[in-house]
Amino acid sequence: MLAAAIDHTLLKPTATEEQIRVLCTEALEYSFASVCVQPCWVELCATLLENSPVLVCTVIGFPLGATLPEVKAFEAQRCIVLGATELDMVINLGALKSRQLELVKNDIAAVVNAAHPHGAVVKAIIETAYLSDEEKITACHLAKAAGADFVKTSTGFGPGGATVDDVRLMRSAVGPEMGVKAAGGIKTTVEARAMIAAGATRIGTSAGVMIVGEQGE
Repeated sequence: MLAAAIDHTLLKPTATEEQIRVLCTEALEYSFASVCVQPCWVELCATLLENSPVLVCTVIGFPLGATLPEVKAFEAQRCIVLGATELDMVINLGALKSRQLELVKNDIAAVVNAAHPHGAVVKAIIETAYLSDEEKITACHLAKAAGADFVKTSTGFGPGGATVDDVRLMRSAVGPEMGVKAAGGIKTTVEARAMIAAGATRIGTSAGVMIVGEQGE
């Protein structure tokens, strides 16, 4: 079922409490994999979704990825305490482009080391729209080496979102062991299914209700 692969997402800076409550209600109704929200809403979502199969996902170092590794790690720890079980962290793009590869790997590992002892999943957002294919592959390899569970295409705040070609490239780079999350600009069932066919195992979208409604799920 497609709904089970969707992270039902609301990351707008102007999102209200009422909108977050609706997001959680929809996630329960449609059996989405998770809700994905800003850290300030994690505790509310964890309360609303308690004892349900819907997970609470949040974002770390979002949306630029330029905060310090220890700050990302602390943010991850706090979000886990508040009830998050999945963490979508933005990698240090400037370091990647500067070929400071050990720094990039350690940045991801800082969040992984904060998350994994508590059973939380880490998705490394590589923000593909800013990267060459070579940089995308390097970012995927670094995320895998750092112990991340997923690589993710986009924040939705960059100059472009997920593409089938990027998902296919990322799947090839990480192999079958890791998850691949396609996010950014996915609005239809056809688009979501194309991403899955290319190798995505999770879809991040604010249009989840519309997507599952199109196919009558």
